[in-house]
Amino acid sequence: MSGLYPDPTARRLITTSLMMATTMVALDGTIANVALPHMQSSVSASQEQIVWVLTSYLIATAVATPLCGWLADRFGRKRVMLISVAGFTLASMACGIATNLHELVLYRLVQGLCGAGLVPLSQATMLDINPPDRVGKAMAVFGMGTIMGPVIGPTLGGWLTDSFSWRWIFFVNVPFGILALLGLSASMTESRVANLPRFDLMGFAFLSIFVGALQLMLDRGQQLDWFSSWEVCIEAGAALLFLYLTVVHMWTAKHPFIRPAVFRDRNFLTGSIVGMQLGVLVYAVLALVAPMLQHLMRYPVMLTGLVTMPRGIGTMISMYTVGQFIGRVDARHLLMMGLFLCAVSLYQMAHLSLEMGSWPIVVAGFVQGLGAGLVFVPVTTIMFSTLGPRYRNEGAALNSLSRNMGAAIGISVLQALTIRNTATVESRLTEGVRPDNPIMDMRLPDFDFNLPSSVAGIEQEIVRQATMVAYLDSFWFLFLVTLSVIPVVLLMKPTKKATVLPNLPIMD
Repeated sequence: MSGLYPDPTARRLITTSLMMATTMVALDGTIANVALPHMQSSVSASQEQIVWVLTSYLIATAVATPLCGWLADRFGRKRVMLISVAGFTLASMACGIATNLHELVLYRLVQGLCGAGLVPLSQATMLDINPPDRVGKAMAVFGMGTIMGPVIGPTLGGWLTDSFSWRWIFFVNVPFGILALLGLSASMTESRVANLPRFDLMGFAFLSIFVGALQLMLDRGQQLDWFSSWEVCIEAGAALLFLYLTVVHMWTAKHPFIRPAVFRDRNFLTGSIVGMQLGVLVYAVLALVAPMLQHLMRYPVMLTGLVTMPRGIGTMISMYTVGQFIGRVDARHLLMMGLFLCAVSLYQMAHLSLEMGSWPIVVAGFVQGLGAGLVFVPVTTIMFSTLGPRYRNEGAALNSLSRNMGAAIGISVLQALTIRNTATVESRLTEGVRPDNPIMDMRLPDFDFNLPSSVAGIEQEIVRQATMVAYLDSFWFLFLVTLSVIPVVLLMKPTKKATVLPNLPIMD
């Protein structure tokens, strides 16, 4: 049986190369956020224009992710991986030397297109090169790259920007890209599917427009005040229309771009739902915690990174641990335990305060990291344990897409809730700041309605308190959402020893 898989030396080389490629892509999803003000001044862009540096990357990644499975089946996974790594590395270098906004947005678009397939195809490769008894450990290693990237991205981006230049957040990819390219070309074997059906251009177009319109709506909504903007309304309408067309075409076409058999697998379908929640936990929570620490607690970027780093440590510990147990216990139990720990951490965050030190954030982040690690490995193992080997490339692409869409939806919804709740709470608190309120007498002589400085000071404190209350409401909302996902795990089928069936390459 061992002859069906690479020898341990080749497997380690492939794994190392895949992890470098995966971490590059995962980092670039968040590393550029903290450098936007520096880019804005460097390329002479407005605040609205510079956001397209992030938007172009996200849209390109979302649109190209579903396509990578078909490309790997048609042209060979190794060939697609090598072209993707080379393209991503060159695009990173081009981003670093860009001289204006148009070049930067264009190169980020190329970065997203090339990097879209690296995470799902790396996952599929890890499943293929490891025997069933090592799949849990392999998914633990793979998960470290995909989850650790977003966690350390803002900290690394802040350090590179402060110590060198914003251009180095792109240059840092170059050496890792070259090493990954050399490692994969030397150790990875080629495989592709024989007798592949004709490419379904219409199905791909429907799905791409749906994903692109949804991503654009989520990314631009907050800037344009959501549905008060005609642009957002058009994007929402396009997303709904092409989602309907995608579903209808998938179930009626003779050879659809997305094969319905993938979603007929109960484990894959329910695992995709849990995967979307994982995307929310990994990306959206960090999108709340980082600005809360920097804007309300006045933490510098580096200190924010150090305080949130225990999330990554907890993830590493739980992933290593679950890799040892995944083949011995029911993976569903580990998954439910992970979701429960995530809920506990969100419950802790919902009780934070402006007077706290850094310790509550450290503890809650560490618990959440433990939970995220316990979610990622079991859900991935369960999803692919019953999915046919011929659907592996397609399934990995859809798995990555569901996780990314969960992150995009989660970030947008939570940002909207936080901003609107801040305005609501601020309005209610302001109602009590009036001369006839006896509580205001307790502020005398420090506060005087006739002094502009006093009014400005109390207004600043009201905004600060209202913003903190809005953050706590968002954490409560996430806590309830996480609890609601736990029963979904019961819909999954138990897997025999929680292993994944081997997938033998089908050569032309």
